[in-house]
Amino acid sequence: MHASAPAPSKLQLYFRLVRLDKPIGTVLLLWPTLSALWLASNGVPDWHLLVIFCLGTLLMRSAGCAVNDYADQDFDRHVKRTADRPITSGRVSGKEALAIAATLSLVAFLLIQPLNALVKQLSVAALVIAGTYPYFKRFFAIPQAYLGIAFGFGIPMAFAAVQDTVPAWAWLLLLGNVFWAVAYDTEYAMVDRDDDLKIGIKTSAITFGRFDVAIVMLCYGVHLAILLAAGTYFGLGSWYKAGLAVAAACAVYHYFLIRGRERAPCFAAFRHNNYLGAAVFAGIALDFALR
Repeated sequence: MHASAPAPSKLQLYFRLVRLDKPIGTVLLLWPTLSALWLASNGVPDWHLLVIFCLGTLLMRSAGCAVNDYADQDFDRHVKRTADRPITSGRVSGKEALAIAATLSLVAFLLIQPLNALVKQLSVAALVIAGTYPYFKRFFAIPQAYLGIAFGFGIPMAFAAVQDTVPAWAWLLLLGNVFWAVAYDTEYAMVDRDDDLKIGIKTSAITFGRFDVAIVMLCYGVHLAILLAAGTYFGLGSWYKAGLAVAAACAVYHYFLIRGRERAPCFAAFRHNNYLGAAVFAGIALDFALR
């Protein structure tokens, strides 16, 4: 007989609660935030802003995961992929999760204290959006759109930190991020569609029905079109367009992964969006660096 694995420590459980073992969510937040920092600063962001936004992204994503698991604990036990999460399995209490989320949020707020008042005001809005997102799945037909606002709010905050204002193009880039999030999180929702139908959670994968694959591709197209227009406005050239071409190739690859609507390939497509976001950021950074 094999000896059973030792029970995870509290620290390991907290580590899993805030998804430090699954960094994909953090990078999906980070790429658009870094892209916005580069655009706002003409390719030369202050190093202290880079540190603040990178750490803040990690902290707020981690806090959001704790709140999400607290809100979804009664649903998660009915979903194959989430049944063993720390709260759902009873190894971490709801109070512990909320205390961790509050602590991480407080540290993130302390991080931005050297920045201007506009960034602090936007951070309050970001906190409210992140905290309320889990409850949108109860009634909103496409909660992925709300997630896109939460995951893209680093964009207006980056412009505010650099320029002390949020120009119209920052909000347009946030809109583009919403379309991207609907695309990748619908791929994610396609993994859990059967379970979500049983328990009554609303997701874009359910709402879109048999048009899910087509709408995912349409959302990628709108996202890339907004990025292309933004590149023209910000005076970006061939390196940026090369980055967008790689991002478009990633989106096409995702089509071939998700068209069969099978769990594992859909999840692979979701995770692969790391490369799509990285390609866009690389195009921006290279275009400024090689002028």
